[in-house]
Amino acid sequence: MSEVKLDHFKRAAAEIGSRGDNDTLPFDIDVRFIKDKQTELAELAFAYFSRINKLTGKDRIYSAIKPIPVYSERLLVPSGSSGFRVTTKIHTFWNLFLNGIGIAIAEAHEPLRSDRAHSYRYINEGEKLFDQHASWRAFREASVEECRRIDGEVVVVETDISSFYQQVYHHHIEHCINDLFPDNPSVALQIDRLLSKISSGRSFGLPVGGQAARIIAELILSNIDRALDDESIIWRRYVDDFVLVTNSHSEAYAALAKLSHALANYGLSLNKTKTTIIRGNHFCDYVEAQLGLAGNVNSELREIDLHFDPYSDAPDEEYGRLKEVVQAIDIQNFLDIELEKGQPDSFIVSQIGRSLRYHRPEVTIQLCRTILAPANLNAFRGSWATIMRGVQAVRSNEIFSEIFDEIDDLLDLIPGHSSHLLIAEVSCLHYLRAIRFKRTVDRGQYVWNLYNASQLQVIRRACIDCWMNWKDRNKFGALINQWNTMPPEVQRMLWLSAKEFDDEGSHFQNRAGPQAKTGWVMGLEGCVNDSGVYTKHDAEDRSAKSDITFAELYIEWCKKWEN
Repeated sequence: MSEVKLDHFKRAAAEIGSRGDNDTLPFDIDVRFIKDKQTELAELAFAYFSRINKLTGKDRIYSAIKPIPVYSERLLVPSGSSGFRVTTKIHTFWNLFLNGIGIAIAEAHEPLRSDRAHSYRYINEGEKLFDQHASWRAFREASVEECRRIDGEVVVVETDISSFYQQVYHHHIEHCINDLFPDNPSVALQIDRLLSKISSGRSFGLPVGGQAARIIAELILSNIDRALDDESIIWRRYVDDFVLVTNSHSEAYAALAKLSHALANYGLSLNKTKTTIIRGNHFCDYVEAQLGLAGNVNSELREIDLHFDPYSDAPDEEYGRLKEVVQAIDIQNFLDIELEKGQPDSFIVSQIGRSLRYHRPEVTIQLCRTILAPANLNAFRGSWATIMRGVQAVRSNEIFSEIFDEIDDLLDLIPGHSSHLLIAEVSCLHYLRAIRFKRTVDRGQYVWNLYNASQLQVIRRACIDCWMNWKDRNKFGALINQWNTMPPEVQRMLWLSAKEFDDEGSHFQNRAGPQAKTGWVMGLEGCVNDSGVYTKHDAEDRSAKSDITFAELYIEWCKKWEN
């Protein structure tokens, strides 16, 4: 029988601590908090889940969750060179909570999935939730193999779902989860209510960027997969991207109609602008060129896996081998080729950004000069996140200390010549992450103006992170005077930064401590009685390990944390 266990929350905490809470956003210091306190936070999350799980009846569960404050913010993310999408930053605890239940869902769902679905295949291997071999590349390669198997004419449909994450209906999610947990409707109800809170009360939409949303998406899409199987359609899928392989244009059109019918049952529709019907040989040629399998000029750069895992058994050896491979390639030549194109290849530019930390300093700085030049940075805007991550990785590594000053000068010029690229909040966050290593006059003005202009808690947190790393005592003094008007997420970042300011920081924490413990509540602190009402713990009850509050865990962690 499927059930939600403590181990699911422990895996969620371990995975976030290892890989981050949202892969569209830069590193957040709360990831360190989860990594260091993963056991305690997992036990707290499971205790909260269990308290709600004791309740019977939809109304009582809804009433218990209704008053819970769940912080989330929607942020704009660049998508390609001219598009945008929205990602969601969720409170670090509730993100862990959702992921814990999500892992239980994935565990129950994975044996029921088709091998033709290549996205987010769940595995039970330590901190990894998903099989790395089940990838977008594997999806494309398998699609080509399907074409090669068929004798005679082959016609391929490529399509995807229009605004899939934004359109998923919560009640469909509830029904699908209930199918996996037929004896425990509380699992689906808890997910439904939290998604509703994150979606500002709407009954549709998944928060982009977190693992729970990916797991739930696959749960919904498995119903579409089964519908295609029932129609004897040859298909491959990666998230909401579909490839249908048929024997003629008429079969292709019919298969597309059947896919549309299956989606309509869930309130979904195909993206008309991204739906194409193409001959199989042309499709195979295109995919092989896309994957670097056709001997094109950038194939060796495409084929390098620039993911370096610092938690592997032999990270130093892996780093060394990867460094040798990258240094053997003329990266500058690839970059020059992309600059000559009217539309640079975002994947190639992203690979170059990822490679920055593997070169010798003199090569790295030359690449940075090219990438961060005004006209070039605008051309490469579709790869902004990976470029800034690459620059940040170089700027944080003392191996490159001889080029730090020039990198800082290049970064300081960006708000002047490319301010439009900082409008998207996630791009701004990546930039703040890259400039936090050293204070300059230009950066001081930019960050202060940004803090005062932005209403987003995640942006203000990133500004405080800069001041903390710069040890800017003037800004710390100004902020503690605003403590009472700060939202909880900003308060927690200021509280953490206090350790960098000696006695002034200690005195501030002593004054603000009582308010922090009451202001950072999760909404489920206490005991549930038989009527589903939460009451405060008695002193004896508070001795239980699972009854420590989130606020107490965070305050305790801050005392031992070292920047």
